Amino acid sequence: MRIIIIEDEKPAARLLKRKVEKLNLKVNALLHSVEESITWFLNNDHPDLIFLDIQLSDGLSFEIFEHFAAVKQHIKSAVIFTTAFDEYALKAFKLNSIDYLLKPIDEDDLEIAVSKFKERFSMPTAVENTIQLDFEQIKKMLTNPFEKNYKKRFTAKIGQHLKVIAVEEIECFFSENKGTYIHTFDNRNYLIESTLEVLEQDLDPKDFFRISRKFIIPLKAIKEIVMYSNSRLKVILPSYKEDEVVVSREKVSDFKNWIG
Repeated sequence: MRIIIIEDEKPAARLLKRKVEKLNLKVNALLHSVEESITWFLNNDHPDLIFLDIQLSDGLSFEIFEHFAAVKQHIKSAVIFTTAFDEYALKAFKLNSIDYLLKPIDEDDLEIAVSKFKERFSMPTAVENTIQLDFEQIKKMLTNPFEKNYKKRFTAKIGQHLKVIAVEEIECFFSENKGTYIHTFDNRNYLIESTLEVLEQDLDPKDFFRISRKFIIPLKAIKEIVMYSNSRLKVILPSYKEDEVVVSREKVSDFKNWIG
């Protein structure tokens, strides 16, 4: 069985490779961009299974398939999506793939998805039965702004009281000692019952960006951006001074695209 992973974040790709290979499978290649993937497909036999991230550094991964479809060389590989999009878009994934894995990827979910693939493609006519992906339908569901309602406020418990915090008041979210906090523009911290992983789905990606394992910041809170060690960037916020707010190296490219 030939397997490839298409994922633009190299640490995430390596982590998924380790998880897949724990299931006694071999990953033949890690690809990180549309351009690299097209080149690879031109020079290699198509794999049996692709773990496919949606958003790559140089475009949507659908462009890989559309490139070959345009010259009538369809990629017939089975696809398991690996995605940070939440359930409003997953209907399309269910209709057009073996399965989807919601990031961060759980090992039990991965094993179930691989089992589905093995079961469906164990027949002699597996190649003929390969699902034809409807990219237009998936892209429509991913880009329809009316499908998703992002959170406009959060609540934090303070003693016996609940404080309501509007997103406009938030200077950043940060994690510390297994807790998740809101830091507001008036220089106060509030512990909330959430994780940064969940918050990534709750917040409008036009306004908020997860710059590292520790921080999610809003665009309007950025006071200054300066060069930092190891090709990283340091963000200066108006009032948060408890720790350095640094964009991790693997996030720098996406961060630059996000700020425009």
